[in-house]
Amino acid sequence: MSIMIAIITSLLCSDILDWMKTPEMIMNEAYIYLLITFCGIPFTFFYNLFSSILRAIGDSRTPFWFLALSTLINILLDLLTILLLDWGVTGAAIATVLSQGISALLCYIYIYRKYDILNGSKHDKKFDLRIARQLLYIGIPMGLQVSIIAIGMIMLQSANNSLGTVYIAAYTSAMRIKIFFVCLLESLGIAMATYSGQNYGAGKPERIWLGIKSALKIVIVYVLILNIIVWSFSKELVQLFIDSSEIDVIENAALFIRISAIFFIVLGVSFIFRYTIQGVGYTRLALFSGISEMLARTFVSIFAVPIFKFWAICFGDPIAWTFAVLFLLPAFRYVYKELEKIVEKEAVDKCKLFINR
Repeated sequence: MSIMIAIITSLLCSDILDWMKTPEMIMNEAYIYLLITFCGIPFTFFYNLFSSILRAIGDSRTPFWFLALSTLINILLDLLTILLLDWGVTGAAIATVLSQGISALLCYIYIYRKYDILNGSKHDKKFDLRIARQLLYIGIPMGLQVSIIAIGMIMLQSANNSLGTVYIAAYTSAMRIKIFFVCLLESLGIAMATYSGQNYGAGKPERIWLGIKSALKIVIVYVLILNIIVWSFSKELVQLFIDSSEIDVIENAALFIRISAIFFIVLGVSFIFRYTIQGVGYTRLALFSGISEMLARTFVSIFAVPIFKFWAICFGDPIAWTFAVLFLLPAFRYVYKELEKIVEKEAVDKCKLFINR
């Protein structure tokens, strides 16, 4: 699948940039960067696969260290290819792909040597259509959800590109900072997926609700601290990526970060409930939250950006997160009631079996 996706996206690379209304002056560099990144999709795929396997068996620290190593390798390769070899955008793309490839390889070696349970026998290594179907049944809705959300983000990026290079630079730099701050929120959501799945398997749905309340408290504290940092040092953060002489870019990027930070509480709630729903197996239901986000971003891109310009871009993600939460809250209520019914039925069946014995 990863090879197929890499080939298709590489062939469509130029078309994708045209669809996103990429300015002509940066088209060549964008094409090179995107093409190399698309070719590296298999590396990204296998790194995420191995990391997910480790987390599934309770080892969440090792993927973190491999991610840290990947980041360090990426930085070192950036310095080598951009500063020393003067490869520019091409060097940045190569550094990203190589760092992910090295991390994927090291992750595989670690799994092979550390966990005998994951090596399996010769029989286990044969392709099993039944297991493949089961994985696709669970995985495809999750993949579609991410893809649908990405489509909405591409549309928003496309609308922003039409505003000019100043706003492209502001949006790009602000997104880097935003993604960094979002990491903890998304990691908390991933933890909830594992936690909810374990407790559902143990027949203790009430513990899932306790986990959600604890996660929400963490989100509130984190977002409060984050907003203090962002509103105090937003311009300084932007200047990590943008030269201080680019005043317009810095102002717009800082505006984007500040507005996003206010709504991070909504994003945190969406991560917690979405991943919890996925963790207990209702992946198709979680898919609709992604559709809600895509529709919201599409509306903002088509109708709001032409009127409100960059202000609409700043509110694009917050509006999408709000739409997702409005769907996820009643969806979780439904899922939780279904879990209680399932656990109650299993308890009754066990009691009947015990009485019959």
